[in-house]
Amino acid sequence: MQDIADHLKISKNSVSQALTGKPGVSEATRKLVETTAEELGYQYTKPRKQTEDTNQHPKNIALIASEYAFSLKSFFGEIYLSIEKEVKKRGMNLFIESVQIDASQESRLPELLKNHEIDGILVLSHVTTDYIISLINTGKPVVLIDHHDPLLQADAILTNNRFGAYNAVKHLIEDGHKEIAFIGDVEKSPSYQERLEGYSLALKRHNLVMNPDYIYSSIKEEQPNIFEIIFQSKELPTAWFCVNDGFGFHVLSGLQQKGISVPDEAAVCSFDNGQLSQISTPKITTMDIDLNYFGRKSVEQLLWRMDHKDEPFQEILLSPELLVRGSTLKGE
Repeated sequence: MQDIADHLKISKNSVSQALTGKPGVSEATRKLVETTAEELGYQYTKPRKQTEDTNQHPKNIALIASEYAFSLKSFFGEIYLSIEKEVKKRGMNLFIESVQIDASQESRLPELLKNHEIDGILVLSHVTTDYIISLINTGKPVVLIDHHDPLLQADAILTNNRFGAYNAVKHLIEDGHKEIAFIGDVEKSPSYQERLEGYSLALKRHNLVMNPDYIYSSIKEEQPNIFEIIFQSKELPTAWFCVNDGFGFHVLSGLQQKGISVPDEAAVCSFDNGQLSQISTPKITTMDIDLNYFGRKSVEQLLWRMDHKDEPFQEILLSPELLVRGSTLKGE
């Protein structure tokens, strides 16, 4: 390679990239290096073209998630169906395995990695950090879906939770509300912590003081817990920003059972645009996430990562859209 480099007055690295088929040199330089190598009498194995390799060996993609994530059909189920459709459209194979609690705690790798030649891994939502690190340590390209962590060196497809929450709370403020509660369990997901940060930013930008009495950031998503807050509080806020639609549904029900009219006396806004936000009366204003695009973008990013293994890791934020419904529209 050094002889060829000296002959053409280019770097040895460029010669290596040309002869191995790696990106970084132009097609003209690649052909020139190959021709020069043959003229100088050197023999080397030419890399197979990408199209030939793809046709002979369809890529195998693994989709891994906890049993809990797979059970949430109205959210992660839609992402899974989109992934399945996109993988099939691209002529690849999809292998799916749920991770049981004991396997995640012991960082026991899924059987499909042993039984199949897997080219890339999609991890749907959170398992455990140690478990995901074990997947990354296999050396296979990994893309995280709706989850990230400072310790995880992998690409991630995420909702822009901070700005989404900011826009939801901004909507409540513009409707005239100054006492706005936050409710959700931020320990459950990094997404929920980010939504709290977006809530806080919206109050700060609009010169509103965050009232600690209205921050319910460690409440489990269970009706009795939420009803207890509503029925035992002497003073309630005029608006509620709920970290997801489950909290929104329970808050709405609790307020109504206490005799508080929604939206005339209190407004409710949530996140995700799941089924619960759509079947409530009134329907709940929420932040809509394009789950179909979530799945397509995840597959697209994994394929990109397979071809660019040395590029810096990326976190791609998908912006949610505010859907204004009856829970914040007076007179609706």
